[in-house]
Amino acid sequence: MSPSTHHRSSSSPAVHAAVVGLQWGDEGKGKIVDLLTSRYDCIVRYNGGANAGHTVQVGTERYALHLIPSGILGSGKINIVGNGVVVDPEKLLDEVDGLRKRGVHVGDNLRISDRAHVVMPYHKEQDAALEELLEKKSGKSGAGQIGTTRRGIGPAYSDKVRRSTALRMGDLLDHALLLRKLETICGLRMAELEALGASVTPLIPEQLAARFAAAGERLRPHITDTVYLVHDEINAGRSVLFEGANACLLDIDHGTFPYVTSSNCSTLGIPAGSGVPGRMIGKVYGIMKAYSTRVGGGPFVTELLDETGNRIRARGREYGTTTGRPRRCGWLDLVAVKYSVMVCGADAIACTLLDVLSGFDELKICVGYRRPDGSVTDRFVPDAERMNGFTPIYETLPGWERELTACTDRDDLPREAQAYLGFVENFVGIPVELVSVGPERSQTFESSQRFAAAH
Repeated sequence: MSPSTHHRSSSSPAVHAAVVGLQWGDEGKGKIVDLLTSRYDCIVRYNGGANAGHTVQVGTERYALHLIPSGILGSGKINIVGNGVVVDPEKLLDEVDGLRKRGVHVGDNLRISDRAHVVMPYHKEQDAALEELLEKKSGKSGAGQIGTTRRGIGPAYSDKVRRSTALRMGDLLDHALLLRKLETICGLRMAELEALGASVTPLIPEQLAARFAAAGERLRPHITDTVYLVHDEINAGRSVLFEGANACLLDIDHGTFPYVTSSNCSTLGIPAGSGVPGRMIGKVYGIMKAYSTRVGGGPFVTELLDETGNRIRARGREYGTTTGRPRRCGWLDLVAVKYSVMVCGADAIACTLLDVLSGFDELKICVGYRRPDGSVTDRFVPDAERMNGFTPIYETLPGWERELTACTDRDDLPREAQAYLGFVENFVGIPVELVSVGPERSQTFESSQRFAAAH
């Protein structure tokens, strides 16, 4: 359905909204976007690249999306990949082909910014080479690395800032321009890869230009000026849902630097990554797991390196959508969540994977940090070095035995599970409006008990 023939859903709200992760990613943003899609007309992805993985389950069908907004699984929606995303054209085409084979319509309901920067094969080689060099310099296996997905995301964003070595999606539509740029880029990139100690085959501009111009031709129907597109949709009275990738604690400016991603993945990235002013966003849904996980290096104060952590990982199927790597698991860190709520301006929480905590006798929630010198703070520190040696200060809550997967309302939950959610609300200061107790669409419900009722 093209924008010119698109009609606003009768259930669309008057305000535009955003979905953002409040932890280190993998909170279930894709599922919540999929759930909310029916209420909005346009779904806009504004940051990140194919390093992100949004898993959505529809009935028995499970979809892993990496670049395409989760709204593609809805009917009659416009899905926009904004200028703040870095796009691997070949991965995107694989994703399009995979969805079409499964009967999902992908046509003019997918639009890609002509200003989105391109992830090239040499970006992936550079990403891997730098991680290996950092490990070698540290002298210890796995140490020193940032823990990237090696999908070339960081180097692509680096080229964006460098400008002279960058390619944008619009460049793929002009073979002569693409070749001219690659003739400059390839020599520089080979020298950089050699300096990193990488063993790579020569980069031949003509071959790369032919390969990616072909990808550009296949994507031509989707590539457009998405800034004007999304504003045209807004001016026509249609509603927009912004879909964040990664999460606030991985934000390049506001996360646990340097163990972060290379984009602004908090809501603060929306204006730059989409061209839509922040004042136009009327509601922000912050997505939070009922516990904490992270992938890769960096501080993780509540990490559990024991059987409890293993149990959470097994029950939550905590393995990366993009890489398959096992995720680090730990108790819920509300100091971190409250910080993200502040930075992102979150109005409501969607709590996912609450069912994973069933069966524990007691549950711990981090409400403060103890520094190495013994002093205490209730403030998150977005700097990996300064968080070294922090230990958690816990509140202990009673657990519950009953499985939650059949619950359809907050009142259906065990008293202890309701108390757990109430503790989150009181500590963070905003309501839990959505609760997920299983992977299917039907296993997420709106909380009937509002925040005000808890006071």
